[in-house]
Amino acid sequence: MAPRMPERLVDEIFTALDEQTVIVSGTEAAALIVPSLAASLQAVLDQRKILATKIEELLANHSLSKVLTSLPGIGVRTGARILIDVGDGSGFPSAAHLASYAGLAPTTRSSGSSIRGEQPCRRGNKQLKRTFFLSAFAALPDPASRTYYDKKINQGKHHTQAHPCLARRRADVLFAILRDGTFYEPQPTPTG
Repeated sequence: MAPRMPERLVDEIFTALDEQTVIVSGTEAAALIVPSLAASLQAVLDQRKILATKIEELLANHSLSKVLTSLPGIGVRTGARILIDVGDGSGFPSAAHLASYAGLAPTTRSSGSSIRGEQPCRRGNKQLKRTFFLSAFAALPDPASRTYYDKKINQGKHHTQAHPCLARRRADVLFAILRDGTFYEPQPTPTG
């Protein structure tokens, strides 16, 4: 279900109940249950809006808020998730440690003397990994992110390979801006 669909769904349920003219067996029971369920859904949606507002306020008041949101593709939700899982980044000695914690570092499959190459990591913090993936996808309109993504595509990688590469690169950039406490500044791309 799309994130914004439940609000429309509640309205459609109440409209359908008001327009209902056919009476079948169980209509009375449905007339009692369905409005109650729709009202419960509306209450959950209202709570969700209140929480979203509080999260936005907390993020806006955090000292790293402006640093985080300076990175293209990082908004309120992704910024809040990063603050929850990464904090100021001081718990990670390097960007590689952060990427490994997030499950963005590739792993090598091997058995005995047989090495079968790299594959995506199935370990790590799944919510943080998802956050990096979402922010990488949202950052594709950014020229620096698009250039890096297109470079990976031109190297013969498919989207399902280039997208994790971009997410991993963003983990490196995020680590650097958190470590230095500086705003994101895209580096000029070399020409030639």
